[in-house]
Amino acid sequence: MKNLRIKQIISMKADNQEMTVHGWIRSFRDSKAVCFIALNDGSCLSNLQIVIDRDKVDLTNIISDLTTGASVAVTGQLVASPKPEQPVELDAQTVQVLGPSPSETYPLQKKRHSFEFLREIAHLRPRTNTFSAVMRVRNALSFAIHHYFQEHGFLYIQTPIITASDCEGAGEMFQVTTLPLDNIPKENNSIDFSKDFFGKKASLTVSGQLEGEIMALALGNIYTFGPTFRAEHSNTSRHLAEFWMVEPEMAFCDINGDMDIAEEFLKYIISHVLENCEEDMAFFDKWVDPGKLEVLQQIVKSSFTRITYTQAIEELLKSKEKFEFKVEWGIDLQSEHEKFLTEKVYNNPVIITDYPKQIKAFYMKQNDDGKTVRAMDILVPRIGEIIGGSEREDRLDVLTARLKDQNLPVEEYWWYLELRKYGSAPHAGFGLGFERMVQFVTGMQNIRDVIPFPRAYGSAEF
Repeated sequence: MKNLRIKQIISMKADNQEMTVHGWIRSFRDSKAVCFIALNDGSCLSNLQIVIDRDKVDLTNIISDLTTGASVAVTGQLVASPKPEQPVELDAQTVQVLGPSPSETYPLQKKRHSFEFLREIAHLRPRTNTFSAVMRVRNALSFAIHHYFQEHGFLYIQTPIITASDCEGAGEMFQVTTLPLDNIPKENNSIDFSKDFFGKKASLTVSGQLEGEIMALALGNIYTFGPTFRAEHSNTSRHLAEFWMVEPEMAFCDINGDMDIAEEFLKYIISHVLENCEEDMAFFDKWVDPGKLEVLQQIVKSSFTRITYTQAIEELLKSKEKFEFKVEWGIDLQSEHEKFLTEKVYNNPVIITDYPKQIKAFYMKQNDDGKTVRAMDILVPRIGEIIGGSEREDRLDVLTARLKDQNLPVEEYWWYLELRKYGSAPHAGFGLGFERMVQFVTGMQNIRDVIPFPRAYGSAEF
C-alpha cells in the first residue's frame, strides 16, 4: 500500500489502486448517504477530495471530530472524479482521526483572514492557502540558489554568526554578551570587555561578506547563505531584525563580471520558480499581485539596462516628476526613484553603477575620478533594489585611507587589510536579501509575511 503526498496523488491516473493519505481537513460536508472531505497536506495548493460512502464506512464514533483543522489518515482507492477541476478523488475505505480540532475554538475557519491577524497566530498561519504557498515558493527559491552556485563551481561557505567586525559600518548591531547586566564590570568608566565571554566586544553579524572575502581569496568563487541581524529601530513593512542573506564572492572578478553573474543568477532563480511552482504562482498572480507573472517572465527574457548613477540622476531630473525625496547628485536613491526608472523610463530591470563614494561602504573599490566607487545595484519593477554589490577595494593603501576617512577602527580590521598585503587580487561580490526576493516573487506587501517567524522591533514571538 502506497503512502503518498497529495501533490503526487492528484497527478496520478485513476486506476483504483489502494493508498493511504494523511492531512488536515479544510472542509467537511455531510449528508445522509455520502460525506465529502477536502483534505490538504501542505504539499500543494490543491485539496484532495475524499468521498465517504456512509453504507461502507462507519463514521458513528468520529463524525463529531471531522471538523476543519483536524488531522486524519484515510485509506481508499483512487478513482476518477466526475468534476473536471479535480481529475481524481479518493473513495474512502477507512477514516481515522489522528488529532481532533475543536471547531468552537479553532481560529482558522473557512473565511478570509487579514494578514495582520495571521501574524498573531504564526504557528497556525502556514495552514492557510497564502502562507503555505509562500513557504513552498521560499523553498523553491532556496533550492534554486544552491543549485545555481553549485552548478557554476561555487563553494558553499558557512560564515560566523557572531563577529567582532561591523561590515556595514552603521553600528546597528545586536551585542552578544555574558556579562552580568546588573553588575557590569568597568575599567576607567568603560565596560571591561576583557571579562566577557570572547574577551572582546562581540555582536551578531550583519553580513558574511568580509569573512567570505577570506575564502574567495583562497578558494576562488564562494557563496554564503545564512541568517543576518540588524538592530534597526524600524517598524515598517520593509524591515526585519533577523533575515537571510545570499552573498557570493568571486576572485579575479571585476565590476563587469559581477554584474554579469548577478543578472544571470537572478534570471535563473526566477525561472526555477516559474517552472516548478506554477500553481502557487498562479495563485499569487490572481489574488495577491495581479500582473506578477508577466513581470517575472519579462525579467527572465530581458537584457538588463545598464546605466551609471550620474545618468540615473540626469533621467530623474529630466522627467520633471514630483518626487517626495529631492533628486540631486550625491543622494542615496529612494524606492520611488528606483521604481520610476524601471517602470517609467526604461520599462525594464536596470543596473546602476558608479555611485558616489560617500553613500557607499568602505570596502568598495574607488574609481579614478576620486568621487565614485565601483558599486552596482540591480533594480526591478515594483520593488526597486533587489541586489547590491561591488568590486572590492584590493589596494592596501586606498583601503586603509578609506577606513580612516569613515572613522572606523583600523586595528580591528587588521586581518582584512592583510588580505590586501599578501597576494591581493581583484575580486567582487553582491548581496541578495532572501526575504526581499521572496517578497518580490510572490508580490506579498509586508516582509514579515514571507519569513516563517518574523523578528522585528518590539516583536520576537515564538
